[in-house]
Amino acid sequence: MYFFSPAERERKELFGGVNARTFWGEHMLLAVVDIPANGVIPPHSHPHEQAGMVVAGELTFTVDGETRTLRAGDVYVIPGGVEHSVVAGDAPAQALDVFSPVREEYKY
Repeated sequence: MYFFSPAERERKELFGGVNARTFWGEHMLLAVVDIPANGVIPPHSHPHEQAGMVVAGELTFTVDGETRTLRAGDVYVIPGGVEHSVVAGDAPAQALDVFSPVREEYKY
């Protein structure tokens, strides 16, 4: 398969109220992540590189102790093994994440 519709993809809950729809190839995984208003992705790290873009709303990222609020169109790049967390603003938000290599636990 080469083409997918995120609207038709089942959601997988990652954290309390944070859901993703994932798509993957051999070397990377793409996740459309929906975060509720004031939703929290707690501090964590993983060996995968993660790059992404805020698609809608406002997300406050803390990456390796540096905190910044990002809005639609802003991009982030997080090296593997670096601790990071995210808090959504007062409205729901959406991000598009790319992981390399594929996060096997996000395949479903």
